[in-house]
Amino acid sequence: MEIKEFGKTTFGIDAKLYTIENDYIKLATTDYGATLVSLIVKKYNIDVVQGFTNVKGYETEVKYMGQTIGRVCNRIGKGTFELNGKTYHVPVNNNGNSLHGGVNGFDTKMWEATMNENCISFTYTSADNEEGYPGNVKVEVTYELLDDCVNYIVNAESDADTLLNITNHSFFNLDGPKSETVLDHQVKINALNFACVDANGCTHEEILAVKDTPFDFTEFKSIGKDINVEHQQLKNGSGYDHHFLVDNEGFREFARCKGSEIEMIVSSDLPGCHVYSSNFLEGNYSFTKENGKFPYRSSICFETQYYPNAIQTCNQIKPILKKGELWHHKTQFKFI
Repeated sequence: MEIKEFGKTTFGIDAKLYTIENDYIKLATTDYGATLVSLIVKKYNIDVVQGFTNVKGYETEVKYMGQTIGRVCNRIGKGTFELNGKTYHVPVNNNGNSLHGGVNGFDTKMWEATMNENCISFTYTSADNEEGYPGNVKVEVTYELLDDCVNYIVNAESDADTLLNITNHSFFNLDGPKSETVLDHQVKINALNFACVDANGCTHEEILAVKDTPFDFTEFKSIGKDINVEHQQLKNGSGYDHHFLVDNEGFREFARCKGSEIEMIVSSDLPGCHVYSSNFLEGNYSFTKENGKFPYRSSICFETQYYPNAIQTCNQIKPILKKGELWHHKTQFKFI
């Protein structure tokens, strides 16, 4: 176990870096945004997540990278929703919609950290009306290291009915920080259907079968094989930026992703997974690992979550956390 300085935030708060390891994996996180900073697969000495060497990179260079996203990840159409007969307005920060919790979501907060040999836990209390959401919500995020896998576990409770849809937003490149593309990674997703997005990237009710589309990952194929195919949904998402409705229920395998040496298995008990092919990375940033770059489409995200914008749909489970109930979900990243 190790704790060390990770730089000062723009508000002058000292961020810390928390590191644990076992025989297979070395894991580092920071209390700014309950963020996954580094995940080294020791057998290959490869850090499989993109990230920064200073907290300022997460504040000012690439938002959401490796961070805990909430209260509600993904988009809420036009930043408006109804709950228990009342209309709520949350900040609009992305093409007319509310994205990833608003202007100051969970990714911007300083969390309280505790750690032991195989766990790093972060806690944060989101006050009533923070970013326009009702209820005081107590959240605990735990990164648990178990042999060849990392569990991302979230527990939360609220003193009033509210919305909650939390995810981890790590950007994976299984070939490490010196790799400049993820398009050669092979991916398999256990989903027969995906959700459509509009021209502003917002998900609505329309669902399509993946069969005979560029979104068919029911067998392994490279991310780049169909990403430039002429298809309206690829245009709307600027590539893959879509929710896959993972088959079956309960804790199950969602997806597999293969680099040149490492294979990652993503499992979760959530309803689905938003897959994002880092379509808006721009290349050169400060504070990157090993003086690396984050070029366009150099990583892929598997954001396990409830259906995006479900509060505005009539055909999906709505991410409503009832007063006094426990929100408990687990996502696992396993490396072979």
